[in-house]
Amino acid sequence: MKEISISINISAKQIMHQDLFTYIRKAISKADIDASLLELEITESVIMENIDETIQILEDLKTLGLSIAIDDFGTGYSSLSYLKKLPIDKLKIDREFIKDIPGDKDDIAITNAIVSLAKALDLKIIAEGPETQEHITFLKEAECDIAQGYFYSKPILAKDVKNFLK
Repeated sequence: MKEISISINISAKQIMHQDLFTYIRKAISKADIDASLLELEITESVIMENIDETIQILEDLKTLGLSIAIDDFGTGYSSLSYLKKLPIDKLKIDREFIKDIPGDKDDIAITNAIVSLAKALDLKIIAEGPETQEHITFLKEAECDIAQGYFYSKPILAKDVKNFLK
């Protein structure tokens, strides 16, 4: 079976925990996985709570070889000036901007702008929440890298992943 990546959401409490780096390093070692297959997802609002400390924490975590994504991008109150300083690999467009496409011209404009911004910063872009073929068609035309939503699958239990992938 081909290797797949795993995304893990990190909370505000977890990101500021003193032993987060050690905990993740040990978990990678214990699970005997390639760290490049692990992605940490941190919401925009969590990052902005204590930006300077968060940047340092994320830089430390990146040394493990994993990737980092900003989750729910576009829904918080971030400063774009920090976006260039963050050691991130991906932006995840919140489903709020996807759900009314293609009927909402503002959501189309915002989604296209986020995709353009990500591409200009050499970041991968993930769209959350596509549920219809129209969503997928739009996202392909917008050159979105990855779509994650009910169009492909509803959430499944870890024990069912192997059968789902077959």
